[in-house]
Amino acid sequence: MEKIAIIKYNAGNIFSVDSALKRLGIEATVTDDKNLIQQADKVIFPGVGEASTTMKYLNESGLSDVIKNLEQPVLGICLGMQLMCRHSEEGNANCLNIFDVDVKRFVSQKHEDKIPHMGWNNITDVKQPLFDPSLENEYVYFVHGFYVPLNEYTVATTDYILPFSASLHKDNFYATQFHPEKSGSVGERILTNFLKL
Repeated sequence: MEKIAIIKYNAGNIFSVDSALKRLGIEATVTDDKNLIQQADKVIFPGVGEASTTMKYLNESGLSDVIKNLEQPVLGICLGMQLMCRHSEEGNANCLNIFDVDVKRFVSQKHEDKIPHMGWNNITDVKQPLFDPSLENEYVYFVHGFYVPLNEYTVATTDYILPFSASLHKDNFYATQFHPEKSGSVGERILTNFLKL
């Protein structure tokens, strides 16, 4: 049985990820123990929170270095994805710099642009292995006021105010801006693809 670790830190949403895995029959360990994280076969780095306070916590606890140096498949979710980038405009935070790209604040272009971007939206230009071609144009669930522009690591795109990265991939690091754990059967398929890596 593969060991799956969910990184526990000062940002919420950890238990909805744990519940989603339980629905798939996976018992994960929710932990901030560096050894358990390093020994896991797969690591999930979820998050809902504010970038600068979260980075301060990750740096002070030593989890920053642990995450950056993981060699097994890692999946960052929402704030987790943003923290894996170089810098975030949220609190002017220097982040983990796994993906060499900056996180930007959404700016309304017209009256109906509501920020944060909240609710269901579709993903396009999806790339394997996190996404199989059947996931093209499927709908997933978002809640975020900051976004990652399209870049060389983008493996899925969503359009809200402007096209942005719905998902990133580099080496053993994968990340989604949306919440697969709140995206119904589509999200379960994406989590299953990650667990099969």
